[in-house]
Amino acid sequence: MIGFEIDEARLRWRCRRGLRELDLLLDQYLTERWAAAPAAERREFARLLERENPDLAALISGAAAPGNPDQAALVARLRAGQTPGNC
Repeated sequence: MIGFEIDEARLRWRCRRGLRELDLLLDQYLTERWAAAPAAERREFARLLERENPDLAALISGAAAPGNPDQAALVARLRAGQTPGNC
């Protein structure tokens, strides 16, 4: 289980997935939203990063549904953060 305090540097490393689209999207969230995000959203982001690349890509692309409402809200935020230059 993930503790309350989550190390941003460790998360930045975990955002490096080897899939350009995911790398850009996850790094953008961490850079632009992480510092202001509520603790619950931070924990959900860390949980999201525990997923395997194919599962995470499916969630972000909309091919799979998130498992809970908090995760669905975060995935929607991630999708909304996409801009044409990002992917």
